[in-house]
Amino acid sequence: MKLKNSIKKMPTCLMAVALMTMAAAMTASAATAPTLQGRIVRRPVTPGDVTKYKLASTTEVSGGLSTVGVGTPIYLEAEANIAIPASNIVSVTWVLTTQPIGSVATFTDSPLGTNVPVYDPSERSQFQVLGRTLLRPDAIGQYTVTLTIATTSYGTTNLTQTITAGTYVGINTCTLCHSGGIQAEDKYTTWRTTAHANIFTEGINGLLGSYSASCLKCHTVGYDTTASATNGGFDDVMKQTGWTFPTVLTNSNWAAMPPSLQNVANIQCENCHGPGSQHAYSLGNTNLISKTVNSGDCNQCHDAPTHHVKGTEWYVSRHALTTGPTSVNCMPCHSANGFIARGASSTNANYALIPTPNATFAPLSCQTCHEPHGETVPLDNPHLVRVMGAVTMPDGTVVTNAGTGALCLECHRVRNGSATNQLVNYPIGKLTWFGGSSFGVHDSPQGDMIEGVNAHTYGQTIPSAAHRSAVTNLCVGCHMQTVAISDPAFLKAGGHTFNMVYSVVTTNGGIVATNTYDKVDVCVQCHGRIDSFDMVRSDYNGDGVIQGVQTEVQKLLDKLSTLLPNSTYQASGNYVADGLVKTGVSFKTNWPSKFLKAGYNWQFVANDGSKGVHNAPFAVGLLRASIGDLTGDSNNDGLADAWQIQYFGSPNSPSAAPNATPAGDGVPNWMKYILGLNPLQPGISVTNGLSVGVVWADGNSLVNPFGPTNTIQIYTAAEVAFDTEAGKTYQIQGASSVSSGWQNVGNAIPGTGNAVSYVTPTRQNVQQFYRVYSY
Repeated sequence: MKLKNSIKKMPTCLMAVALMTMAAAMTASAATAPTLQGRIVRRPVTPGDVTKYKLASTTEVSGGLSTVGVGTPIYLEAEANIAIPASNIVSVTWVLTTQPIGSVATFTDSPLGTNVPVYDPSERSQFQVLGRTLLRPDAIGQYTVTLTIATTSYGTTNLTQTITAGTYVGINTCTLCHSGGIQAEDKYTTWRTTAHANIFTEGINGLLGSYSASCLKCHTVGYDTTASATNGGFDDVMKQTGWTFPTVLTNSNWAAMPPSLQNVANIQCENCHGPGSQHAYSLGNTNLISKTVNSGDCNQCHDAPTHHVKGTEWYVSRHALTTGPTSVNCMPCHSANGFIARGASSTNANYALIPTPNATFAPLSCQTCHEPHGETVPLDNPHLVRVMGAVTMPDGTVVTNAGTGALCLECHRVRNGSATNQLVNYPIGKLTWFGGSSFGVHDSPQGDMIEGVNAHTYGQTIPSAAHRSAVTNLCVGCHMQTVAISDPAFLKAGGHTFNMVYSVVTTNGGIVATNTYDKVDVCVQCHGRIDSFDMVRSDYNGDGVIQGVQTEVQKLLDKLSTLLPNSTYQASGNYVADGLVKTGVSFKTNWPSKFLKAGYNWQFVANDGSKGVHNAPFAVGLLRASIGDLTGDSNNDGLADAWQIQYFGSPNSPSAAPNATPAGDGVPNWMKYILGLNPLQPGISVTNGLSVGVVWADGNSLVNPFGPTNTIQIYTAAEVAFDTEAGKTYQIQGASSVSSGWQNVGNAIPGTGNAVSYVTPTRQNVQQFYRVYSY
């Protein structure tokens, strides 16, 4: 059977413009033209999709598996590179090339409208939907689907996909092989301990409280009451046995059920792998059963707002938006298959961060973090989290108290290895980590930050916040906080969104506004009443103004960035930083060690993303230590650290503050620092204090420590600065008004090609204008 998606005709003038534009683009850069990247996708359809995209209430859900029950739908999707212009698509043709004997199944229109996007959020920026169709197998066996995509400029591609239709056999058949008795993996033993294996049993026995027949579609095998879906699922066995949902939930209900119905009750193998008849009858042919890490397999049940929202939350998380890896070295964290393979190859509970070249790419999904069969340690792991043991950080630190947050630390850490190893190997081109000789912290060093490890401390003991020991389950304890259905942050923050910030869009008088809020509920438990992560704590950057911790840390980041080289750095003995605030660091192998250390610390704090919230003392300490190493003034108070340490033991001692007067003589530290005096020794004599004639400013007033005998005063002046050219002469002139005559100020100045700065008094003038002319 053949189905061809029609391509709407464009007006001739528009077609001409489109063709000319496309031809010009191809001529200019034929070598960079996008590839077609056509593919057939079995799109999952979740309860959340039905609601969100306003699909018909009769739309059946699907996990997007290649193995389906007879009479149930497969939503097929033709996709291609999003860079291909829609006007360039000539045709999208579906052909059912093979099907079982007796089958009369044909393609029909898909109920998914054009408002339904590509399924995986991470792939929506890469692929576009060219066409959709629906196949509902009507007989047991295999169906071969062929898709042809024809384009004007990007070639034609033919793609095939095999679908297996079968019937449900239940747990009794699966355990014949998968309980450890035959040469197949024992999945049954650990599965029996999971909540999936007992959810229906506990529900009808009254152990879950509220429970009804509406739960059957997810809590049993193959439940589909559509007339065509006669395939041995729970609803079919219900009819055969005459069983009805109990009116009273009591602990005898499960035992009273017919054994044949118990066989297809609870959430078991075929809920996730599809009907197993063909797999079982072929003695385990793995081509006839589905195995996937696609989130749609879980979200056919877990994306069902408003109460089953784990998948709904995940859709808006950054995990769901993680794009494909650029190399095999990225697979351990950027691919579901890569992360799972990395754990399977490990010899202990810690997932060794090593390449997994045999793993294919798959978007991050539920199965990335959760092992559905319960094959985790310890066995009493209700959420089936893959990693709960000790984690070895890149610098060798072993974290043993992270709880379920240990899973987060496997990727949210400096993935380029230890800071000290990088500093040694990078300048000489040696490997800094298994992926190459790059320098820096990569994108997500949150684990290192919260633990206060793996950065350059310059030999100092930099303290850490209590988060690493006080927050149960570490990252999970805050980022997965529970959010009530009535909360504006519901499905936007907390839970599996992992978000700590959310936005609310409002419309008032036709004006649309977006307001962003910090979800601080979990923080209030320890920090008291706050409404923002930018909590006011201390003047961390030493500018005399106490602001929020995030504001203070950002100012320190900006200050440090002005001291770092830019991308055009060239080694020289008289190098001076450009003084510009930077938003990124481009490391060079010829950077001196001091710049590599400081740049690493800048990136460490910047890429953490929390601006001090994860570990304010450590973030602030690193930035101030880096600034101090480059300037000699770590707290940015204008006094050299060495001078403050010499007299006060620490730059941060209250007695070492610029305006402090520890000698009790009223003379501040900054004045004695400038004059080279001992700040602990009082007195104003020429021999042990201030020199005669010294005056300083206190606000708008001048302080004269020697009284009326001191005739020195400080007045304002004007500085006239200008560039000169060799061979020219310059004259500065002044006037009290633009209508009065111009008078020479000072002598003529011969040009040298350098800038000139000239200072002239202004104390006797109410106003004064200046000009410079050359001759």
